[in-house]
Amino acid sequence: MALVKICWVVVVSALILLFHHASPVIAGDIVHEDDSTPKKPGCENQFVLVKVQTWVNGIEDAEFVGVGARFGTTIVSKEKNARHTRLILSDPRDCCSPPKNKLAGDVIMVDRGNCKFTTKANNAENANASAILIRNNQKELYKMVCEPDETDLDIHIPAVMLPQDAGTRLEKMLMTTSYVSVQLYSPPRPAVDIAEVFLWLMAVGTILCASCWSAWRVREAAIDQDKLLKDAADEIPNTEDRGVSGVVYINAKTAVLFVVVASCFLFMLYKLMSSWFIEVLVVLFCIGGIEGLQTCLAALLSRCDNLLSSLWLSIVSSILASRKWFKHASESYIKVPLFGAISYLTLAISPFCIAYAVLWAVYRSVSFAWIGQDILGIALIIAVLQIVHIPNLKVGTVLLGCAFLYDLFWVFVSKKLFSESVMIVVARGDKSGEDGIPMLLKFPRIFDPWGGYSIIGFGDILLPGTLVAFALRYDWLANRSLRGGYFLWAMFAYGFGLLTTYVALNLMDGHGQPALLYIVPFTLGTFLTLGRRRGDLRNLWTRGEPEIPCPHVRLQQIDEVNNG
Repeated sequence: MALVKICWVVVVSALILLFHHASPVIAGDIVHEDDSTPKKPGCENQFVLVKVQTWVNGIEDAEFVGVGARFGTTIVSKEKNARHTRLILSDPRDCCSPPKNKLAGDVIMVDRGNCKFTTKANNAENANASAILIRNNQKELYKMVCEPDETDLDIHIPAVMLPQDAGTRLEKMLMTTSYVSVQLYSPPRPAVDIAEVFLWLMAVGTILCASCWSAWRVREAAIDQDKLLKDAADEIPNTEDRGVSGVVYINAKTAVLFVVVASCFLFMLYKLMSSWFIEVLVVLFCIGGIEGLQTCLAALLSRCDNLLSSLWLSIVSSILASRKWFKHASESYIKVPLFGAISYLTLAISPFCIAYAVLWAVYRSVSFAWIGQDILGIALIIAVLQIVHIPNLKVGTVLLGCAFLYDLFWVFVSKKLFSESVMIVVARGDKSGEDGIPMLLKFPRIFDPWGGYSIIGFGDILLPGTLVAFALRYDWLANRSLRGGYFLWAMFAYGFGLLTTYVALNLMDGHGQPALLYIVPFTLGTFLTLGRRRGDLRNLWTRGEPEIPCPHVRLQQIDEVNNG
């Protein structure tokens, strides 16, 4: 394998290992949590997202998202029950003293700072405001709570925090137009969205395709060696090249090193998170996506004659000719400096793959860009699973066990050390000004009134995928039936573990969950339990995949039989 290919595998694997996170990411997601202050009478509301619909001179305009305060009255949930109310700016702007404006049930917008949230709300209510919008001094939303020693909490108007950019746009509207009105309401989120179903199907389908392809390559290698045996009448075939070419088998030390390197990368991302760093990740993702996409396309096109020949429908001669060209192009190579031997087919499809990745990078902010990101991501994961193999169950246990502890630490323990979950902050791209990192599969929340996306990290697919692919390779080489083998049960365990993740996600009110916390016990536990019950555990643990029969050894056995 060329040096560039090996470097690509190491870098991409480290980046993929960073993120094992499943979560909904919605418009206006709350990233600052302040639950240290206990609830008390007058300050015990649940934090809810609030839609702020605007009208300029009677014409419907932009909609913003805020978060309701722990204090004040609750906000209506249905749009039809929400009133259109005039919006005005406070004078003074911070509303830390009684407003000079004459209010008649208007909504007042104030700036954050210089006094308590409840002081602003009391002053606004005493001035006859019907609600108060507080503009944050940061881009994110913030949960407004009460101070431990506060007693003046008899507030009867709703209070809503707006992000800085939303408040700035509202201020421009008020400064440039004669009349701005708003409507405040908080529709409930559905317990389950269809986005989670599609993410589950994408994750399971990716592992299924990657496992079948990985096992197919092993079977092709076995068939090639059988052909060598039949053709080796006068010459003993070279046994140094037996096995599957272009595969990297990791060991236990490498598995631990991967997780250590991933931890260092994650902490560096957390400290250096910015828009330029997100751009670097986008470039790295595009490079990996290009390699993955061309690997998958080359494999599909080179095998398309086998696929097309199984069709009973008539095929035009041009397609028949093209499939022969694909097969010939995939078996003809040219040596390229640094990249090594590359097939003509790979060279032919490379411009398309590069153009695809570049277009996604340029237009990744548009609403449908998630499709391009998912295609690149799935191709990348499948390509990595073809290159990175675990040789036995011992290495798989070390890899998944370390990843399990990695998830626990960076999602839960890091929250106590850094006052926020490091992995969740990095996965959502907080402090970067960008819409999250690209190393995620995402799907829009179709039936959620708040919109946004559900996401799952690449690591939640790749890491268990190495074990599932190992199971299918073992079954094929050991001639195990589907029911009597390990692949079917490992696949079922992964799907059930991921399903449990989404159940926990909804029970935890949408807070991000480390998916490997649920996937690893199901997948690894099923494999270990079945292996022990069937008496295969020692063999799976140490030897792993049965070796492809060596033609040299088989020729010797044939000679011994003939001479015996």
